[in-house]
Amino acid sequence: MSTRTSALDAVVFGVDVQSGDVRGDAPSYAVVAFDGEHVDRDVVSLRKLRRLIDRERPAMVATDNVYELAADKDALVHLLRDLPSETKLVQVTGAERPEPLSRVASRHGVPYGKKPMKEAEAAARLAAANVGHEVSAFTNTSTVKVSRGRSTGKGGWSEDRFTRRIHGNVQGKAREVEDTLREAGLDYEVDRTEKYGGLANAVFTVEARPDEIPVSRLRRGDVRVEIERERRDGIEFRPLAKRRDRVLVGIDPGTTTAVAVVGLGGEVLDVLSTRTADTAEVIEWIVERGRPIVVAADVTPMPETVEKIRRSFDAAAWTPERDLPIDSKQHRTREIGYDNDHERDAMAAALFAFDHHEDQFERIARKVPATMDRGEVIARVVSGGESVEAVVDDLTEDEATEEETEEHAPRELTPEEKRIKHLESRIDRLESHVENLRETVSTKNDKIAEYERELSEARREERREARERRAVTRLERDNERLKRELSEEREATEALEEKLERLKTLWKLDHSNFADVAEGRRDLVPVKVVEQFTKGAIEAADGSFGLAEGDVVFLRDASGAGRSTAERLAATNPRVVLRKGGLSDAADEVLFEHEIPVGPAEDVSIQEIDELAIAPESEVEAVIADWEERAEERRRQQKGAMVDRLISEHRAGYDDPSRADGTGGSG
Repeated sequence: MSTRTSALDAVVFGVDVQSGDVRGDAPSYAVVAFDGEHVDRDVVSLRKLRRLIDRERPAMVATDNVYELAADKDALVHLLRDLPSETKLVQVTGAERPEPLSRVASRHGVPYGKKPMKEAEAAARLAAANVGHEVSAFTNTSTVKVSRGRSTGKGGWSEDRFTRRIHGNVQGKAREVEDTLREAGLDYEVDRTEKYGGLANAVFTVEARPDEIPVSRLRRGDVRVEIERERRDGIEFRPLAKRRDRVLVGIDPGTTTAVAVVGLGGEVLDVLSTRTADTAEVIEWIVERGRPIVVAADVTPMPETVEKIRRSFDAAAWTPERDLPIDSKQHRTREIGYDNDHERDAMAAALFAFDHHEDQFERIARKVPATMDRGEVIARVVSGGESVEAVVDDLTEDEATEEETEEHAPRELTPEEKRIKHLESRIDRLESHVENLRETVSTKNDKIAEYERELSEARREERREARERRAVTRLERDNERLKRELSEEREATEALEEKLERLKTLWKLDHSNFADVAEGRRDLVPVKVVEQFTKGAIEAADGSFGLAEGDVVFLRDASGAGRSTAERLAATNPRVVLRKGGLSDAADEVLFEHEIPVGPAEDVSIQEIDELAIAPESEVEAVIADWEERAEERRRQQKGAMVDRLISEHRAGYDDPSRADGTGGSG
């Protein structure tokens, strides 16, 4: 059996007993898969039917009697628990007191036959049309339980760590589940049971069905995660479609369309006025509020738009003998509020139609039994033109001759079945007792383990205090030693500070030029000293005090540098390079290409202070100006050399006979 793309969002299964009985041996079922257009049929066993539902995951499994699929209420609850989360179990014949399937099919115009396959198809088609009641044993609340996946054992030294690990893993998984629920925006409550090292379990009560909870069931290692829907007190039957009562509708068409809905008692249920809604939207609005038996207008003849809406519902028409006067409409709607004249006209049309049919409605109501749908009878009499007696007889007709008597309640069990049910109940009680005993044993084991942990903790505490006493003694000795060393270091530091002050005083006396610095001269520039013209020395200087664009750089030893070293220095784009010693031709060429001034350090009065140095701005500018003059001369020489080379090459070309006459070698 396969599903197909169709007019329905999903497939609907219709099911009926083909042979056997669910309370006996090996029942078989007629199964029809209906997708809105196509029908697939098959006969399967109960086990195969369950597998088919799990595989195809239909939107609904429809039947005329749910007890054809389950022997009793307990079995029905078990079946509902095992259904896929997106699959509903539907009883198309009603709730606790169902009708014969033939009557329901006839009422809704669905083909019906007595054979199981025909009944299964009728059930599928009815469910696809939202006829019937969903059978539910669970609420929309679920329980997510995070607990231990294994026993903590009987205690002992090694099992102390084992127990702590299990409880820690349960706590970690519980936090993970809580984070997931919070991120999903689900409402929940949590009940935690704390144990040594973490949690014994955590129970989350979540306001959602299991398929809406982004947590998976788990049973692995130390942790177990179980998800269960919360049981109802009994079995609940919920209608698939909301009941829509019979109503009278008044319509005032035009640029602004107004619609009024009036109940069979003459009360105004709802009013609409709109400039934007088309006819289809107006019809949809009416459908949501009831099933019209009369559609009325306040003018004669009925406008075409109103007639179109009336035909769509196959309802009776009402129009006045002549157009309703404004004062009559105002008087009839005087006790009802409205926003505009269009709503007033629509309400007046519906209310005058009710006035016209009111006596007829009362006569029909007196003839209809209390247990029968009065609206259904009125609709068939007013819209269909049938007599009250014919409709009542049709709805109460005994169809026992047309179909087999259908059971909708569990039959009486045989003695053997009662014995089996009694034994199963006894087994359940014994299993529950065993589970309670296991829980008691687990609790006692936890208590023993807790006592052993306390003993172990006391021993550890005693050993820890002994270690602390030894550590305190050792630290006191170390403290005395460090105090002595600190005192010695302080004395040495004071001696060095005194020596430094004396050296600074002597240095200032020996270097009279330093007085310029002391007096705060502003024509000085900082000079950054690089010990050697090597990559390593440049990197060291850059890491120590930084080399930036516009710096004055002093190469204490400029010899030996190659192109790559010169490129590294040129990358910092210094203002000028002061050198001691001669530059290599390669380094000089690189610095010249990057237009970086280079001059001898002897031309500048560099004053060094520790790792820093300063120089007069005027002398630095003089070095730069001298370099620029030399650079300009160097450029002129290079241009002259280039011109001479070009002239020489040009002359050489004319002196070559083979090039002069445009011929090449022998050939």
